[in-house]
Amino acid sequence: MPKLTVYNVKGQESGSIELPDLFSQDVNDAVMHQAVVMYQANQRQGNADTKIRSEISGGNKKPFRQKGTGQARQGSSRSPLMRHGGVVFGPHPRDFSYTLPQKVRTVALGESLKAKFKGSALICVDKMAVESGKTKDFTGILNNLKLSTGKVLALFDGCGDDVARASRNVARVNMVRVLDVNALDVLKSKHVLATKSAMEKLLKRLQ
Repeated sequence: MPKLTVYNVKGQESGSIELPDLFSQDVNDAVMHQAVVMYQANQRQGNADTKIRSEISGGNKKPFRQKGTGQARQGSSRSPLMRHGGVVFGPHPRDFSYTLPQKVRTVALGESLKAKFKGSALICVDKMAVESGKTKDFTGILNNLKLSTGKVLALFDGCGDDVARASRNVARVNMVRVLDVNALDVLKSKHVLATKSAMEKLLKRLQ
């Protein structure tokens, strides 16, 4: 079975976690793509709107006489053929959201974590604590774990308020609960940093 190395806040190895056989298999890109498209579609506002000819201001007066102008005949200034006329087949407010089965979303989350694991971007610490509550000390921990650049998805379930206070000013760190994390959150981040307890909860969720 594959194993994930566990580090302490100083960046030193302190143990390991056994991962399911899932993490030794090839990454399924197709299921991740399905999940990412769904999550992105659910974030769309869908409020783009264009006016059809019945919504354009102006009357039905004929813009110019039928014959003698050399132009094509027109019956209304609101025609889509006229400047400032209505729009044909334009966008209107709609709901783009849809859902995938829960099992598919769970599989996609596992595949995204597997991709991070195979890319050495899944980091686990035995515990996370910043007693001072200072951002400087928190960034020092990130540097010890070689996470000095790129976006970091932080899974710190069970940590105290000191960690939340120290990390909230670091723009590239996104703290998410294990119950709320999804495949899109994982794939948008360069690294995934999780405490040992959070990682164990996450593995139970994948079962």
